[in-house]
Amino acid sequence: MELVYPGKKPREEILNGTVSCPLEGQLNGKNILIKGDNLTVLQSLLKNHQCAGTVDLIYIDPPFATNTVFTIGEERVRTVSMSGTDAVAYRDNLKCFEFIEFIRERLIVARELLSDTGSIYVQSDYKIGHYIKIIMDEVFGIDNFRNDITRIKCNPKNFDRKAYGNIKDMLLFYSKTKEIIWNDPTTALSENDKKRLFKKTDKNGRAYTTVPLHAPGETKNGLTSTAFKGMKPPKGRHWRCDPQELEALDGAGLIEWSPHGNPRKIIYADERDGKKLQDIWEFKDSPYPVYPTEKNLKLIKTIIAASSHEGSVVLDFFCGSGTTLVAAQELHRNWIGIDKSEKAIKVTREKLKNISNGLLSDAGYSYREV
Repeated sequence: MELVYPGKKPREEILNGTVSCPLEGQLNGKNILIKGDNLTVLQSLLKNHQCAGTVDLIYIDPPFATNTVFTIGEERVRTVSMSGTDAVAYRDNLKCFEFIEFIRERLIVARELLSDTGSIYVQSDYKIGHYIKIIMDEVFGIDNFRNDITRIKCNPKNFDRKAYGNIKDMLLFYSKTKEIIWNDPTTALSENDKKRLFKKTDKNGRAYTTVPLHAPGETKNGLTSTAFKGMKPPKGRHWRCDPQELEALDGAGLIEWSPHGNPRKIIYADERDGKKLQDIWEFKDSPYPVYPTEKNLKLIKTIIAASSHEGSVVLDFFCGSGTTLVAAQELHRNWIGIDKSEKAIKVTREKLKNISNGLLSDAGYSYREV
C-alpha cells in the first residue's frame, strides 16, 4: 500500500543522491548533538559515517502541517500567527503533498540507520497521522506495524467548533524486522485492580487468582503433549510447560486442583510487579513548557525503556528542546539529537547541563553544526 502524489521521489534517489553540505570530520563520543538540516545529517550519518544499522530506537515528534510559526519569548512560550514577532523556534509551514514527501524522505533514510532489532515511534495528530501511517506502511512494511498508541495530552477543553473535543494525539510504533528489542512495560496495579483480578484468598490471607495450565493447539510431538500425573491435556490443547516443570509447580504449592481434578496455576497479587501497559497512555504535557510542543519526559522514558537496552543508541532527528536526549541519558543510553533551530539547540544544551543523574558538561557530548 502506498500514497501516490506529485513530486514523490524514487527511494533510490533519496538514498543514493549526493549529500549537500555533508557532516564533515569524525564523530567523537557516544552522545552527539547536531545543528543542521536533518535530512542532510541523516544522509551523512548513513553514507559518510558508517552508521547504518547502529541505531536501536528512533523517536520523533515532527511538525504536523499546521501552517504555524512557533515562537519562544523571554518569559513564556506561545504559538502565534505567521506574522508574529517573537524569536522563532521553528516554522511548521509545509502543507499537503510537500509535507508528506518531507516526512517520507527522512523515514526512508532513518530506516537504514536502524539495527535489525530496532524500532521507531512517530508522534502525530488526528489530522495528519493517518497519512503518515500509510507512508510508514510503505517504508517499514505493514507487517512491521506494532501499535497505534493513543496519548492523552491535556485536560478536556470547551471549544466552540462543531466537533468532539480533542484531548489526544497518536504514536505510530513500527519495527524494522520481526525480531525487536522489547522490555515488556508494565503499570502499577491499583487497589481496585487487585480486588478485581485477585478475588481468592489462601489460608494465610494472601490474595490470588488462577490461570489455566494448558493452551490452545495440539502438539503431536514434544513434552507438552505428554501426561502430567497421569493426565494428558484436553483434546486440541497442550500444556503450557513440560510435565517436569508442572511437577515443580505442584511441589511448591502453586497449583490449585478443582473438584473435578483440573489443575490451574496460582498467581499471588503481592508477587505481581504490575499489569501490562495498554495502548492508551496518559502523559499530559506541561502547561508551561520551556519550548513549543515540548513532550512529557515520562512519556519518552516509557518508550526508551521498552524498546532499547542500556548502551543502545537512541536517535531523535526533530529533537526540539532535547527531552529525548535527556531521557536517554538518564536511562544510560547513548544518543544522537538533530535539529536546525538555533533556539532548540540552545534550550537542549541548557537541559543537558541539568539532568538528574549528574551534571553533563559540554565535554560530555559532541556538538557539531552542518
